[in-house]
Amino acid sequence: QVQLVESGGGLVQAGGSLRLSCAASGRIGRFSTMGWYRQAPGKQRELVASITSGGSTNYAESVEGRFTISKDNAKNTMYLQMNSLKPEDTALYYCNGRAVVNVEGGYVDVWGQGTLVTVSS
Repeated sequence: QVQLVESGGGLVQAGGSLRLSCAASGRIGRFSTMGWYRQAPGKQRELVASITSGGSTNYAESVEGRFTISKDNAKNTMYLQMNSLKPEDTALYYCNGRAVVNVEGGYVDVWGQGTLVTVSS
């Protein structure tokens, strides 16, 4: 099974930028959709941004215009460029890959271990 490993998290001041990377141990082309999720302390995991195999993107309203999701199939890596960071963006960020496994739409989700982003005010 393909494994996903996030990197790029850290401590940044409000207004700063970070770029997260999600490196896959195999071809990311097998995923119909990939995404970045985050989970803040005491809160549920939420979708931040997603990208389809065709390159269509979707963003949570809270990050629209500040974050950009992208992927490089040749490098088997997905990215999340985060600009104008706010303290409320502080969370553990996870990357996800969803692979459809049958014609009925069954799928398998693969998750990374997470990378911590802390934004200070």
